[in-house]
Amino acid sequence: MAKHTLDQLLEKMSSGDNRALARLMTLVEREDERLGRILEAIGPRQGHACTIGVTGPPGAGKSSLVDGLTTLMRQAGETVGIVAIDPSSPFTGGALLGDRIRMTKHYLDSGVFIRSMATRGSHGGLSRATKDVIKLMDAASLDYIMVETVGVGQTELDVMGTTDTVLVTLVPEAGDGVQVMKAGLMEIADIFVVNKADRDGSQRMMTELSLMLELKYSNRPAEESAQPPWRIPVLATQAINGTGLPELLQAIRDHHQSSLASGELVRRRSERRREELITRVEYEVRKRLTVGARTDPELSRYFDAVGAGTLDPHTASHQILESAALRDEAGPSA
Repeated sequence: MAKHTLDQLLEKMSSGDNRALARLMTLVEREDERLGRILEAIGPRQGHACTIGVTGPPGAGKSSLVDGLTTLMRQAGETVGIVAIDPSSPFTGGALLGDRIRMTKHYLDSGVFIRSMATRGSHGGLSRATKDVIKLMDAASLDYIMVETVGVGQTELDVMGTTDTVLVTLVPEAGDGVQVMKAGLMEIADIFVVNKADRDGSQRMMTELSLMLELKYSNRPAEESAQPPWRIPVLATQAINGTGLPELLQAIRDHHQSSLASGELVRRRSERRREELITRVEYEVRKRLTVGARTDPELSRYFDAVGAGTLDPHTASHQILESAALRDEAGPSA
């Protein structure tokens, strides 16, 4: 494909060109020097899509759920973006990006855009570029964007800070409800899905989840609001054959409308933007510090002193932040 200017790529993406969208995503993932210009250009076009996080333990059938929901959305004439996060090796950085193979029936559908991404060392289960890829899909006017996370338990709670609606997918053999509470999933779920519900123990798990939710609601102070608070549903599905998926899709739509009417959607998106600012500043400081430790004599002295034990990390960190070395390192950000 011939080279295009950034403006041409953005224009083509706006007109529904999936190739242009893919190229822009590649630039974002590589942290191209034009990243700032891309994000600035698409900023005014955010907020159209309903974003859905699909999380849960490995083997819970998250890919099958995403696949089945995509089929229903396409039957309704809606466009879909899928961000499939694959675990990357902590040693080699490599990842098995296999979701395109698992979703072959959608691969040639121009109304579905699938992007596989590696975690690339992100402890939260989502790579640093995930938020920017979601923004690009939103700017491309996709109706739904689903983010399927790795499924690594407690460490992927940042999916709540990335999407509007969080589906926590469980299977009967995943253990009792106490384990769900230990993993913190009670705090992030907007919808609970007990998948593979034809297996033994599914009804017991649904009952436990429902009882825990009732306890949570009974301990919550009463809220005076014209819009009743969202009550987290517990739904049974068999994603492999589509059982329960129409009800799940309706619950997703109901949650989106409830969040919109109550103002929760605006609040959640605002909080996400604030948290993203903090994350980006942290990343930029770390990047400059890492580069400076190798190239700047003043910063190197701090690292040498801490390594030798002649200066404690707490004191060193304050001195670094107050010095001009870190501020000047690498110059202005792109």
